[in-house]
Amino acid sequence: MDKSNDLAAPASVGEAFIAHLAARGVDYFFGNAGTDFPPIIEGLAKRRALGLPVPRPITVPHENTAMAMAHGYYLATGRPQAVMVHTTVGTANAVCGLMNASRQNVPILLFAGRTPITEHGQRGSRNRVIHWAQEAYDQAGMVREYVKWEYELRQVNDLHAVLDRAISIATSEPFGPIYLTLPREVLASPPGAAVNPRPLARPVRQLAPDRHLLEQAVALIAAARFPVLVTTTLGRYPEATRILSELAERFAIPVVVNWPRYVCLATDHPMHLGYSPAPILKDADVVIVVDCDVPWAIPPETPPSDARVIHIATDPLFQDYPMRTFASDLTIASSPAIALQAIASGLAERADTFQGVVTARRRDVAERQASLIAQRQSALEKSRANRPLSPAFVSHCIDRIKGEDSILINESPLAMDHLRFSQPGQFFSAAAVGGLGWGLGAALGLKLGVPNKNVIACVGDGAYVFGNPTSAHLVSRAHDLPFLTVIFNNRMWGAVNRATKFMYPEGFAAKSNDVPLTLLEPTPDYEKVVAASDGLGIQVTEPEALLPALQQALQAVRRERRQAVVNVLTEGV
Repeated sequence: MDKSNDLAAPASVGEAFIAHLAARGVDYFFGNAGTDFPPIIEGLAKRRALGLPVPRPITVPHENTAMAMAHGYYLATGRPQAVMVHTTVGTANAVCGLMNASRQNVPILLFAGRTPITEHGQRGSRNRVIHWAQEAYDQAGMVREYVKWEYELRQVNDLHAVLDRAISIATSEPFGPIYLTLPREVLASPPGAAVNPRPLARPVRQLAPDRHLLEQAVALIAAARFPVLVTTTLGRYPEATRILSELAERFAIPVVVNWPRYVCLATDHPMHLGYSPAPILKDADVVIVVDCDVPWAIPPETPPSDARVIHIATDPLFQDYPMRTFASDLTIASSPAIALQAIASGLAERADTFQGVVTARRRDVAERQASLIAQRQSALEKSRANRPLSPAFVSHCIDRIKGEDSILINESPLAMDHLRFSQPGQFFSAAAVGGLGWGLGAALGLKLGVPNKNVIACVGDGAYVFGNPTSAHLVSRAHDLPFLTVIFNNRMWGAVNRATKFMYPEGFAAKSNDVPLTLLEPTPDYEKVVAASDGLGIQVTEPEALLPALQQALQAVRRERRQAVVNVLTEGV
């Protein structure tokens, strides 16, 4: 009898759970542990001691950091990772990160312990005071609206089928997180059958468009005088960005990236017309909305009433949003790369019929782009000497030091007009849902996924606080994940301040120097927080000091492998 084989076999469902994740290619297990974790902790310890495959466990002191790390790692690698939190309370802390992942279509495998169901009689039954107060009637009710699938593991023999279903649903288009609860008694039970090397189900990855609708789209674009393409998240499909680049250049179709969350088109592309649809939509006769939840917001951004509008996405109606009623004459459910390639092929077949229009449009777009660049440069020159510093100038300086080997994470008033990106994967921004605290953890996850890249997290002072910086800096030091944080410190909730003044431009708040519920003063010395984890902290108050400070901080990250924070005092609004 081979005792080594007996020892290698999982001794509990908790250990079998870990073994299954490893077999399905999960690299990391981001954990914020509680009393529901012992079977998993024992399984991790045993498998590591025996040299058996196991996701690398990462202890994360706050659930917000753990969720953002899994999010960032997926952005870097395209592989979903596991996060496990402590019953109801851990789930509550993870919800904000879950919302971000949901609205960004990021597959995260979120697991939570469940308070022991039984009061006595089983291994894993309740034995602590918290086991009564932590139980909920409907634990998954906290997350149900923001996951594609949720379930509770009830039987030991269901483990492998449940996990395979969870992974296949999370990684099927449109992607998104899942949630699985794991009762302690089940985790502590003897395991059932071993994991099958072959997954029970494969995910749905490519959605082909309706051929008839595509033909109509091609006809509309070919007949258009001034078609405009608007996107926000196309950059999550690198192949689609290549197709878009070729399509836009060949047929002189201007592109606006509204509220960008990825690099959707190289910033120096001849058809890139910036980040606001307002100046261009008024002239459009056809609007092609690709992978964009909010293509325009309010007048005067809306296209003309007689413009024809085409929406393309894996879920072009964004059915998870309770209300979204942007006009759509053609609604095409498709993987963007497939649809754009088909449109490019269809236009190529008709190119001779509208070549003159394309030539004229190319001149028009070139003039608009030149004007836009001149406006940006003029604004930058006017802002260089501002005290406190202008976000535009701070963004310009970040652009000067980042180089091609850096990845920017944005959760700040970063001015996209003053940044240059050449390819997908160089920039990622927080989800529009507004779950602040994403940037620091996302930077850690990205650094974990692409350790040879420099990662720069641009965060507002409010986002830095929400990012649980002591948690993030601890993980950075513990796992050798140095990154640079630039804090745009305007000492307020700038978005709240602006929203109030927009709604009440002549109101009392607009005339006040002390707008209620918006100020974050007196401002802490945020740069000192990182010093507690052996990082470099610098505060900048003068424009001429910014570039040297950023260069010093990035050198500490690159050469000394120390995390760094540059706290920049910026303009209030």
